Amino acid sequence: MASRSVGLGLYDAARAMGVSFTNENQPTNRTVRANGMEFHYLEWGSPGNPEILMLHGVSQQAHSWDFVSLALSDRFHIMALDQRGHGDSDWASDGDYSIEAQQSDIDAVVDALGLNGFTLMGHSMGGRNSYIWASRHPQTLDGLVVIDTGPQGQREGRDRIQRFQQLPDELDSFEEFADRVQEYTGRAREQVLGALQYSIRERSDGKWSWKYDKILRTPGQRAPGWEADRLWECVKKIDCPTLVVRGERSDIFAEDTMNRMRDEIADCAIATIPRAGHLVQGDNPADFLVEAEKLLARVYNKGM
Repeated sequence: MASRSVGLGLYDAARAMGVSFTNENQPTNRTVRANGMEFHYLEWGSPGNPEILMLHGVSQQAHSWDFVSLALSDRFHIMALDQRGHGDSDWASDGDYSIEAQQSDIDAVVDALGLNGFTLMGHSMGGRNSYIWASRHPQTLDGLVVIDTGPQGQREGRDRIQRFQQLPDELDSFEEFADRVQEYTGRAREQVLGALQYSIRERSDGKWSWKYDKILRTPGQRAPGWEADRLWECVKKIDCPTLVVRGERSDIFAEDTMNRMRDEIADCAIATIPRAGHLVQGDNPADFLVEAEKLLARVYNKGM
């Protein structure tokens, strides 16, 4: 493998982003067999603490939660999942990445891990999967956190992400990918280098490519989503304390949609995170944690 820069380590990167944490905890890599597939997840914290299941967005993976997990891991037992076709989990042999398939995965993972009474936290695709799952399992969740997604999205942001996904996906070096991601996210070089190691892999031919199924970035190959009306019906069924957040600079999730979600969910707080785009918990994890910990403190009656 060619030598490359690795950027900041997790603890230095977290400090640079203003994230407060008590201990320099590290996750344990785990796998679980569920729904006929092998799923990889990162386990943080100690069993016996309140449990949080985290679901990443499309093209991301479990390490996208590292800043948040690090900060919470002294008080919570966290499982950050690589969803099907992402990270180190199996890719769908039949190419099925439909909402129905992903819901079946969550059902099976929750059952296999023995989760009962937990908080579900999801970003983008993972946020959609989270609020749909919550609607299908009343009186199951302690809390729900939905990040920068809702039943209606903004076309500008969807088109921007699609353009990025359709750029050439086989590059000659790690650094070429770093250049691309830095331009796309606007993040500091050292942060990009530290996070990118989990999102791409070097192939046997020396080329580098994304660490998620190419079907997910191929036009016309992804399964169609649900209509907005159907998703709004899911939102109305959520019965647990909920936090919905958006990035101040998000071009995916409109403030009007967030406000409507607050009105439709029986127990719902909302927050706009400053200095953040769609990738909220990576762009500004410190301010995201302030809002998330308000919900967790109320749900679990803990001083944060």
